[in-house]
Amino acid sequence: MNHDDVWNAIERFAGEHNMSCSRLARQSGLDATTFNRSKRWSKEGKNRWPSMQSISKILSATGESIDGFVKYLPKK
Repeated sequence: MNHDDVWNAIERFAGEHNMSCSRLARQSGLDATTFNRSKRWSKEGKNRWPSMQSISKILSATGESIDGFVKYLPKK
């Protein structure tokens, strides 16, 4: 699992729940920009990973389990 895998999983997860990433964030009680592409790297170009707290909040907001999220990660 790598940085892109996790962010792509969030995008697919949002889409499967008929939401944009921005709407998913708002529904989860997060700032609407939490999952924006511009926030995925620091100004220095280092990867920024979503926090486990953010993942937990999107799971709660959608009623999904962690297994429901993990299925969007690639099998390697």
